[in-house]
Amino acid sequence: MVKVRDMAFVAAPLLLGGYGVVRLLTDQGPGVAWTVSHLLFLAGFVLFVPVLLTLGDREGAAPVVAAIGLLGATAAVAQAVIDIVVGALAGDQAGMTALYDQVESVPGLLPGVYVVGPALFYACLIALALLNRRELGWWSPVLLAIGAALAVCSLDLIPLTAVCFLLALGPYGVRRTDRRLTGAAP
Repeated sequence: MVKVRDMAFVAAPLLLGGYGVVRLLTDQGPGVAWTVSHLLFLAGFVLFVPVLLTLGDREGAAPVVAAIGLLGATAAVAQAVIDIVVGALAGDQAGMTALYDQVESVPGLLPGVYVVGPALFYACLIALALLNRRELGWWSPVLLAIGAALAVCSLDLIPLTAVCFLLALGPYGVRRTDRRLTGAAP
């Protein structure tokens, strides 16, 4: 039987890419496109949870790294929820700015949810790829690092980030899924 955690290696990067594409093709203001793009972002990061848990399921430092990565993924989920709520409550771009000013005034929220959290996620995902390089391939941590750097440089590069993540993680998820479908030994 195919499990969500196996499919997540493909689906999470695809959903992240969907967010990036919708974001590029639409206005960055409240409305349906804003909500759809952020729902894709939210779903993508929810699916990165089983990716982190699967990669962290080994001896040594991997479980600790995965746990820290989960904190980063939680921050990204919080970010998406905040963005969805702001988009739903605001009538226009000026309203969004005013709401974001209120959100950013909460002590520690801006660095924790928008800066440190995502950085933890990216760093831990790369570290887990390094720890699992035999299963993932030597190129996986390299592609994840490139993808993370692209995302940090500009949100407009998120579609390229998603391609890097898909190339880094997707083949492993497909192999896991194939083994389950064919009944082959893991």
